Amino acid sequence: IQISDNWPGYSLDLFTYPQHYYGDLEYVLIPHGIIVDRTERLAKDIVQDIGDNDIVVLCVLKGGYKFCADLVEHIKNLSRNSERFISMKVDFVRLKSYHNDQSMQDMQIMGGDDLSKLTGKVSFLCVLLTLFFMFCKDIVGTGRTMKVLLNTIEKYKPKMIKVASLLVKRTSRPDGYRPDYYGFEIPDLFVVGYALDYNEHFRDLNHICVINDHGKAKYRV
Repeated sequence: IQISDNWPGYSLDLFTYPQHYYGDLEYVLIPHGIIVDRTERLAKDIVQDIGDNDIVVLCVLKGGYKFCADLVEHIKNLSRNSERFISMKVDFVRLKSYHNDQSMQDMQIMGGDDLSKLTGKVSFLCVLLTLFFMFCKDIVGTGRTMKVLLNTIEKYKPKMIKVASLLVKRTSRPDGYRPDYYGFEIPDLFVVGYALDYNEHFRDLNHICVINDHGKAKYRV
């Protein structure tokens, strides 16, 4: 689903959200209900594509945990209601790529159990929502952070690697990367909510919203 650059979003008055964020947001970009429905559709597409393979789900913290949890739950529901059982294991890593609202040059990869268990398995990445930046016209992305992680995982020779992201951003910095599955293509905006944070704030916001200058200044470190 592509959200255009001139999309005005939804008025905050139409939704409920934590009172401590009043005055910190511009508008709702994607309401929670639409996120849930789109994630369910992604789960259906994934189940159709993976066949009879077992899955190791690698969730990238912290911003990816809501998307990962909801996506895995949808996949489990599809498995329970079909004749084909899908075996899934979940592991977690954390990538540090932002300071305030600016992307940093150096990436840090932290956590994760023994990644050798990925050998011969289908490695399915439920990634941090803001890792992807996609150029509008050519549908390509910088994917700089994801390439660091993929290079690490590929050393263990998994049978297949698939990447899922709820969001991709259009940007003027393309270099050819795109995830296998994504929910929404959005303008080059700094967004928060649905576990996406600004200096550890806004993770408790269910909707995906655009933060305003007041919010950035209030929570800047």
